[in-house]
Amino acid sequence: MPKGYWIVNNDITDPETYQKYKDFDSGVARDFGGKFLTRAGRQECPEGTARARTVVVEFESYDIAVECYYAAGYSAARAIRQPAAEGNFIIVEGYGD
Repeated sequence: MPKGYWIVNNDITDPETYQKYKDFDSGVARDFGGKFLTRAGRQECPEGTARARTVVVEFESYDIAVECYYAAGYSAARAIRQPAAEGNFIIVEGYGD
């Protein structure tokens, strides 16, 4: 079964509040088996437009990635993040096994 991924690309507008989100979010994602593959490391955007921060979280399946996003725990985390950052949040199914 293909894995599922959260791909988040954002600009932080309130670093202090965003730090609270990061602390909370890590536990929620891990509760669903999420593994952070990248969390705002160095990046280059040779084509298109990217925001300053990119995060990729891997889940065992697309369905689990979606379930985590809509879970009560992540809804609370999302309420912290949304006023502190602008960007895109994509849930995508991986390719193959």
